[in-house]
Amino acid sequence: MEFINRTHAGRLLAKHLDEYANRSDVIVLALPRGGVPVAYEVAHALNAPLDVFLVRKLGVPGHEELAMGAIATGGVRVMNKYVVQSLGISDRLINEVAAKEQRELERRERLYRGSEKPLDLAGRIVIVVDDGLATGSTMTAAIDAVKRMKPSEIVVAAPVASHEACAFFNALVDSTCVCFMSPEPFEAVGRWYRDFPQTNDAEVCYLLKHSKQRTRKHAA
Repeated sequence: MEFINRTHAGRLLAKHLDEYANRSDVIVLALPRGGVPVAYEVAHALNAPLDVFLVRKLGVPGHEELAMGAIATGGVRVMNKYVVQSLGISDRLINEVAAKEQRELERRERLYRGSEKPLDLAGRIVIVVDDGLATGSTMTAAIDAVKRMKPSEIVVAAPVASHEACAFFNALVDSTCVCFMSPEPFEAVGRWYRDFPQTNDAEVCYLLKHSKQRTRKHAA
């Protein structure tokens, strides 16, 4: 099976999360940029507020598709020790890549959020959504950061995920992994989408704006 696009994937994923619908203690967090169109559909279906949570992959220089770690909002850095050690990556190189990605993370934070404060996650059920989970390095950084904000429960959600990623997140304390499908062999996230273009900043801003308008209209 292939998803038509991220919108289609989000609508299917939402059906696996219907137990969280119409609850005042649920917040949906999207990992930009690809996770935002998916999370938008999830938040809409569950009648829950949507926010973004910034995470940046730390790619191996020269092989950027290979993650050696990730950083997240709140100063969190998670490293893949196996990749770092097997490739002999120095601390200096890690810090250079992390500094570059930190600048991009801060740029997106300003662009997507503006002057608005992040939603308060304390005591809430937080559903963290991405468009797919391969190694799960970026999601791991996000979860580590979200835990510091003391939610009552964390749900990791993605339309498609590898068996390894699902097992890892289900094994974490206070974490549940929900995905629409977990194919084998997994290959790559984009393999399971018919249309998988890069999500741009304009689309992210548009979806966040409309989600906030919908939430405010419902609250009124």
